[in-house]
Amino acid sequence: MRAGVVPLARCLAASLVLLASGCRPASSEVTLTGDCAGQVGTGITAESVRVGGIYPLSGPASAYATVAQGARAYFDHVNARGGVEGRRIEFLVRDDAYQPARAVEEARRLVLHDRVFALFQTLGTPSTAAVREYADRWRVPQVFVATGATQWGSDTRRPWTIGFQPSYVAEARVYARYLAKARPEARVAVLYQNDDFGHDLLDGFRQAIAGTSVRLVAALSYEVTDPSVQGQLANLAASRADVLLNVSTPKFAAQALATDAAMTGWNPLHIVNGVAASPAVLKPVGYDKVQGIVTAGFQKEPGAPDWADDPGMHTYLAALARHAPEADPAGQQVVFGWTAAQAFVKVLERMRCPSREAMRAAMRSLSDVELDLLLPGITLSTGPDDGFPIESMQLTRLEGNRWVRFGKVIDTRAEFGPVPPQDHP
Repeated sequence: MRAGVVPLARCLAASLVLLASGCRPASSEVTLTGDCAGQVGTGITAESVRVGGIYPLSGPASAYATVAQGARAYFDHVNARGGVEGRRIEFLVRDDAYQPARAVEEARRLVLHDRVFALFQTLGTPSTAAVREYADRWRVPQVFVATGATQWGSDTRRPWTIGFQPSYVAEARVYARYLAKARPEARVAVLYQNDDFGHDLLDGFRQAIAGTSVRLVAALSYEVTDPSVQGQLANLAASRADVLLNVSTPKFAAQALATDAAMTGWNPLHIVNGVAASPAVLKPVGYDKVQGIVTAGFQKEPGAPDWADDPGMHTYLAALARHAPEADPAGQQVVFGWTAAQAFVKVLERMRCPSREAMRAAMRSLSDVELDLLLPGITLSTGPDDGFPIESMQLTRLEGNRWVRFGKVIDTRAEFGPVPPQDHP
């Protein structure tokens, strides 16, 4: 036990009160005493902690459903070892089909009916933004959301929600720095999703190339309900840009890569944003057609020679085979779910009380926390006014069917300063 941390059992009252919800018993509630008195212990007992996740298991962003596979595999792995201080993690997954209104309904169901302790990893910027208002109103932790929009880290008015992955602005900074050094006269065309995800990365890129010779010559958006982006690619090709920055979710990223590969007379350097740089995107297009594309990452790649003797990778592969044999271990979305779940457990271990308030405090006071599948030199750090746990990335280039790292890990905060709030139209 770490010095200065109150054992959670000391804060538990002798009795637990079962609350009915609908026709079946709800999660037990803990009455907290001592240093924890007055805090909320809904969804956590001495034996279990109930957690809810909202993912697009269906719909246009269903490729992200594999994130839930990785998260569940890690929680099952922890449960098989006895849980967190004896508590088993009950992970309830709900499908919002990438629809914000449905995400809010699922959040209500998880909080009021299932009585979860916390929401973990709501996925996608529109859904997460919709749920955030609800989580803030009910004072429920919304932990390590699966989206890099800057608002999760910069909006201190809503401390119950926190991001996880590098912000889209931080990622854009990495690409801008790379081009400014490797291709200082680059002419860049951008394909982007018309929401905060796309606008954050596009605006962050604009800000980061200011003062350099890199030029943004064209930018076209698409809607998540569009059938394809072939028309946008044809128009971007007319710009004669020599770099294409592909800011899209997996379905549309695959379309853009395939369309780019099939074009004649236009052969830009293709940079694909990290959320779409997975085998699920690249395999259908054909690895032979996407050689040399560039992305930025922060996680280790399963199967890469660099990690052949890595203990954390061995644990991941063995646990995935045992608990989620249907999952593709090479999928970066699976790795992402596993890594975020490990971070969630680190927060549970650091709580001073078994309460929602204690989780909020713990997730906002991390200091250089190491996770098994983060790249060397990348750790988690947060503060009361800093909701960006990861701010470092490393560039990688596709060679064969592997992402090969090049250059050094880039600490975007050290090189560019804090990420400012983004004001989109």
